[in-house]
Amino acid sequence: MGWLIWSGSAVSLLGVAGIVWCIVLVARARGGGLPDPEVRARLQRVVALNLGALFLSAIGLMMVVIGIILG
Repeated sequence: MGWLIWSGSAVSLLGVAGIVWCIVLVARARGGGLPDPEVRARLQRVVALNLGALFLSAIGLMMVVIGIILG
């Protein structure tokens, strides 16, 4: 079950990278000097990306735990 652990850790790292990317996007949106409605629209798009990245990270962690339990 080593392949499940390693693939799960890779999926989890992709999710963490997505969360870091969302942080960068939010920092750019807030520091860009844009009007308030534009900032809100960008942040709403980032929320969807953030939830997807969090889901991907959680799936990866589940794969690691299942690999450890079965291995």
